[in-house]
Amino acid sequence: MASAATPRDAMRGQASDRAGDASPLLAIADRLSRELAALSFRPPVAFVYNPLEYARDAYAAYVTRFAAAPKEVVLVGMNPGPFGMAQTGVPFGEVASVRDWLGICTRVGKPALEHAKRPVDGFDCRRSEVSGQRLWGWARRRFGTAEAFFARFFIANYCPLLFLEQSGRNLPLDKLAADEQRAIAVHCDAALRETVRTLAPRCVLGIGRFAERRAAVALAGLDVGLGFIPHPSPASPAANRGWEAQCDQAIAGCGIELPAAAGGAPAIA
Repeated sequence: MASAATPRDAMRGQASDRAGDASPLLAIADRLSRELAALSFRPPVAFVYNPLEYARDAYAAYVTRFAAAPKEVVLVGMNPGPFGMAQTGVPFGEVASVRDWLGICTRVGKPALEHAKRPVDGFDCRRSEVSGQRLWGWARRRFGTAEAFFARFFIANYCPLLFLEQSGRNLPLDKLAADEQRAIAVHCDAALRETVRTLAPRCVLGIGRFAERRAAVALAGLDVGLGFIPHPSPASPAANRGWEAQCDQAIAGCGIELPAAAGGAPAIA
């Protein structure tokens, strides 16, 4: 069952349908989605969610509004979390941040096969993704408005698929079998390379070391700086000790000047 939506939300979704089809990043995502659909995965993978399919309207709205080129920095995550992009179609897409700060709220469908313990409720989801809260909260406090942030930055995910074990446990991309990671990389490397060519950033920063490594392979030979920021996951002990300061330091270390904090809600510990 699709998420409930107000008339204003419905109009947002319709607008994304009309404008989003012309977005180069949406075309890249559609092609990547088709390519990844042809892959198969062995246990412990039991469920695979592809939000580029069932949450395409939200992703279309995201790239239509915020992916105008050029960018100064592209931040690249690994793959969706169950309460972030898997619900909203937006990378690191914690519901409140996407709805209230990015101004995106569309109808969201369902994956073809859904785990009972990990339902997709779209913008009705009441669970919160801490990684997304931290990342978008940092952007809000640094830049004030989404428009100011996206004038210079863009956030993407390397792989759009969420993998779940039979128990419902999230299985991060870097924990898949090596041959499955290689099969995914053939398509995701090409998509990332095309995304970076489209957005023409000065720097690409992996959100975590895995994304940094994949970006280094995918973007070899391109005239773009590479680096990383720490992953904001609460599973990382380092991220639970002043992640925003670490993020600022890593970005500054890549030669990117950040504005003074614009204020906003306090940081999440």
